Amino acid sequence: MTRAGRHGDIGHAIQALRAIVTRELLKFWQQKARLVSALVRPVLWLAVFAAGFRNVFGVAIIEPYDTYIPYDVYIAPGLIGMVLLFNGMQSSLAMVYDREMGLMRLLLTAPLPRWWLLLSKMFATALLSLVQVLAFVAVAAMLGTTLPMAPLALLHALFATLASALMLASLGLLLSVYVRQLENFAGTMNFVIFPMYFLSTALYPLWKLEESGATWVYRVAQFNPFTHAVEWIRFALYDKDPGSAPMVVLGTLLVCFMLACRGYDPQRGFGGLTQRGAA
Repeated sequence: MTRAGRHGDIGHAIQALRAIVTRELLKFWQQKARLVSALVRPVLWLAVFAAGFRNVFGVAIIEPYDTYIPYDVYIAPGLIGMVLLFNGMQSSLAMVYDREMGLMRLLLTAPLPRWWLLLSKMFATALLSLVQVLAFVAVAAMLGTTLPMAPLALLHALFATLASALMLASLGLLLSVYVRQLENFAGTMNFVIFPMYFLSTALYPLWKLEESGATWVYRVAQFNPFTHAVEWIRFALYDKDPGSAPMVVLGTLLVCFMLACRGYDPQRGFGGLTQRGAA
């Protein structure tokens, strides 16, 4: 292949990425109620749940904190994770809808590598997640929940949030392979979203689970990739070492994306699923 040909292929790939991201952003802009609905859930938890349990759940001085903190500050990273989780799963719903309408088949027939098209969809989902997270952080600040603002820590937290958004977007991409109809999405809510969120450190630290005797919950939370996403964001905000959390998040991202690419291969997964769904 000539150098001009390679440059043309790269330019075509970037143009496709820009087109997919622009489409998702425009669709999001036209659905302003979507931003409101994305913020209602975490803001309700922050304003009502955290206020009600502020004096019930004391958070001790443990890493990454250097002093006692109010409960709303503790759950803020978990609520950021909630925004990422629900948007990642909503992207799965959107892809199932696009598949039923035939839009996914049209997209995947473009003269570009299938993995690049799926990566573009995943990146668009992660970008929308970041927009929603920034809106939530702004609302949380207006409600009096202040997070650390050190420049390096914020950059680290932004990277951790982006990586977590990509991980959850890749999980949504993988789920869209197996959720054949929109009616089945309620099962995804019950068996994926809620267990991932409640069996994590989003609402309570791991040591409290172990101390209370909830051993099995403690063990499951340790292996839950969403726990590591929340902990990475939490430690990044305080510029502390997140330990193995980045490796777990990035490893889960890679595995889910590879399985999704395999599932969307017409010879293996996607084509068969589409034919069976249409039968």
